[in-house]
Parts: sequence; C-alpha cells; structure tokens
Amino acid sequence: MTRFLISETTKYVGEKVKVAGWVNIRRAHGKIIFIDLRDRSGILQLVFIPSNKEVYELADSLRTEWVIEVTGQIVKRPENMVNPKIGTGQVEISVETLNILSKAETLPFSIETDGREINEEIRMKYRYLDLRRERMKQNLIVRHKVVKFIRDFLSNENFIEIETPILTKSTPEGARDFIVPSRLQPGKFYALPQSPQQYKQLFMMAGLEKYFQIARCFRDEDQRGDRQMEFTQLDLEMSFVEQEDVIELQERMLIKLVEVLFPDKKIQQIPFPRLIHKESMEKYKIDRPDLRKDKNDSNLLAFCWVIDFPFFEKKDEGNWTFTHNPFSAAKPEFTQDLLDKKNIDKIIANQYDIVLNGFEIGGGSIRNHNSQALEKVFEIMGYKIEEIKEKFGHIINAFNYGAPPHGGIALGLDRIISILQNEPNIREVIAFPKTGDGRDLMMDSPSKIYPKQLKELHIKINPDKSAKKTKDNEIY
Repeated sequence: MTRFLISETTKYVGEKVKVAGWVNIRRAHGKIIFIDLRDRSGILQLVFIPSNKEVYELADSLRTEWVIEVTGQIVKRPENMVNPKIGTGQVEISVETLNILSKAETLPFSIETDGREINEEIRMKYRYLDLRRERMKQNLIVRHKVVKFIRDFLSNENFIEIETPILTKSTPEGARDFIVPSRLQPGKFYALPQSPQQYKQLFMMAGLEKYFQIARCFRDEDQRGDRQMEFTQLDLEMSFVEQEDVIELQERMLIKLVEVLFPDKKIQQIPFPRLIHKESMEKYKIDRPDLRKDKNDSNLLAFCWVIDFPFFEKKDEGNWTFTHNPFSAAKPEFTQDLLDKKNIDKIIANQYDIVLNGFEIGGGSIRNHNSQALEKVFEIMGYKIEEIKEKFGHIINAFNYGAPPHGGIALGLDRIISILQNEPNIREVIAFPKTGDGRDLMMDSPSKIYPKQLKELHIKINPDKSAKKTKDNEIY
C-alpha cells in the first residue's frame, strides 16, 4: 500500500490509507489511546481501541519521537472533537495495523517550543533534532520556495543557470581565502571561492549574456549574526547593460517575491528610494540606513539603493584598496582619472548596494571590460605588473578577445530570508550553520587529521613542544 502524506488524508474519508511519521503526542481518554502523528506535512490524530487487542497493546508502549507506520480508515471526527488549529482537524484514522520502525531516546531538549529559550550551542550540536521544530522546518520550506521563485523568475527572463568551480584560485577579493592543498601539485593550493565574480564575467566573454547561480561562497572572516564562513548568494551577470537595467530587474524580482510569498509584508516605498553614498553617510552616518518609518512593524520592508560609491579608500597602512569590488568600472566621467591614476580619492565607481531594513542584502556594479583600465585598478592598489599577470592574467587576457560591456549583482539569500522570516540572525535559516568561532558542533569540525594525509599533501604542522609523536594511523 502506498504511503500518504498526512496533509493528503482529508481527501480520503472512508478509505483505508497508510501513513508514517513521528509520535508527536501520546494521550489516553478512558480506554482509548490517541496518538498525534507528525510528518513534514502536518499532524494527524490516530485512534487505538481495546477491541484490536494486539495493536492496542503495542500502541500503549509508544513514546514521543518514536517512528511508526500505521494503516487504517480515515473517518470524520465527532463535531465536538474537531480541532480547527490543524489542517487535518476534521478527520482521524481508526488504526488497524501498527508497525514500530524506530524507537527514540529522550530528546536533549523540547522541540514543541520555538527553541529560542534553549542554549544555541546545544541546539547546534543536535541540529537534526532542532530542525524537527515547526519554526525551523518552516524556515527551510520558505527558503526552498524563495530559491524556486528566483530560479523560475530569472529563467523566464532568459537567464541561464550555470555552476562555477568550488576549487579555484586565491585572489584578493576583500576577505581571507580558505585554501585547499593540492596532492597532485605539491606545494600548490586551491582556494574556495569568495564569490564567482571572475567566472561570471568570463561567461560574458563567452557570449552567454545572461547568467545566474545560487552560489555557495566561502570567506575566512570573523562571524556575527548576519555573517557565516560559508553562505549562499544569488549571483547574476548581464551583458550590454547599464546600472539602470540591473536595478530595474532586481526591484521587479523582489517586489514580485514579496507579493507572491510574503503577502502579509508591506513594502514601504516603490520604486525603491536611491541614496548617493555621500548623502547616506552625511545624513545617516552609515551606508546601509534603516529607512523604516515604523521600526516596530515587523512586516514593514524598507528597501533602498545606495549608489555612487568611492572607488578607493586608504588602508591603515597608507596604501589604496577598493571599497567594493576591484572589477568595477569607474563612472564614465571618472574613467580618464582612473587611466591616469590621478585624483584617486575622488574617483566614483559604477557600484550599487541594495539595503533592506538596515542590512546590506546585495551589491553589484557595472564592470570594467577594458583590460588597461582593470590593470590600472590593481596598479593603484600597489600590485606590480608581474603580480597582476600572475593573479589576474586570465581575465585580463579574456578582455582582449572581444569583451561586451556587462554588469551584475549578488544578493545574500541568507540575510534576505532571515529578514523576511523575522529571524534575529542568519543561523536560523541555514540548515547546518557554524558557531561564532567557526565550529560545527554536530560534526565536531574543524578536526585533526591523520599524519598520513598530511604527508600525502606535503604539509608539515609545527606541533606544540609538549605534543607526543604519533603514528601514521593515529589522528594528529
């Protein structure tokens, strides 16, 4: 017999069905045993009566979170027993057979609450249990819906979804790289991508014109509520566009997303207001202002764009670095200053950020598609010609084979979903997040590895002097 999802059972009153899931609640009224059975789709009341002796006695042994499978007839509940709080509240199943698939020990915490009262490290250690709670389940379901909406929307706009490599090259893109040693190329390393920035620009060189990806990104930086070492972003790039084209597409997509998936939310202002970076800093002292008129309204969404960023800023050491993205183009009126490497502090980049309720949820730019201009950016940052060729020669060379003007944006999906779900941090909408110090408490990572693996990778660790020597089959 085919198993039915609990949410489907209301369609089969009077019919015999099979359902399976977890024991949510067990209770007895007189001699009748009631079990609330839970699967991903909902909760269904099971009824066990003494006349079915063998099944009844087995049901009497059931405890919460045991996994069971039952068959029986779907019947309407008596009117005084209808539960309007659940989708299946008008029906129940009169159980004929019961199969215990798995028993469960007592859980380390309750999953009946929203979990906010529980120590976060305990929740993360037992994340697979934490995800059973309704709030966490709904966060992941909403995440799925958001990603599906984006894929459908961009596909209808003639974008092509293309994957880019995870093992790539270490380049200075603003944060510290995670590096991966190469066994086959001793002494050399891959890097995990901070973003698919160069690859998506190379897609434009390839003539694909409209690319997007739900991309995993990795940055070895300190954690906080809206930041993780690995995160997900919507990454896209378009050829033959100007800033206005990218902004228009993103506004239309976000407005439609809220309208379709979050109808209770209200967007404060459409079109989204735009602030020049200088204006934002002077007026709000920040480049990601919270423009909500009522900050106590959890359903109010105040989007805005911040545009015209300075291209460069001075580092503490006194040299120049980019404020946003080294691959950005200067605004046309500043292109000559970039090429001449003069008035550096006054050069404005063709860059834009999108902000929601005081959080930067995305950023992008119209790109440099001129190899000479891109070389000047790196020269201003202090790179020698040899270094530029070594680190960026592949993309600079690509510009010499017919490069279309292009631009794009990346949106932080974790941040967007956490705001729309009224969650305090992105860890609540990521299935298996890391702690603030970068640990996965459930998998106990990062972890030590065997000396044999280190030898294969030609890596030597300088241990503490007090450390004991280990054999190849012992963990280092």
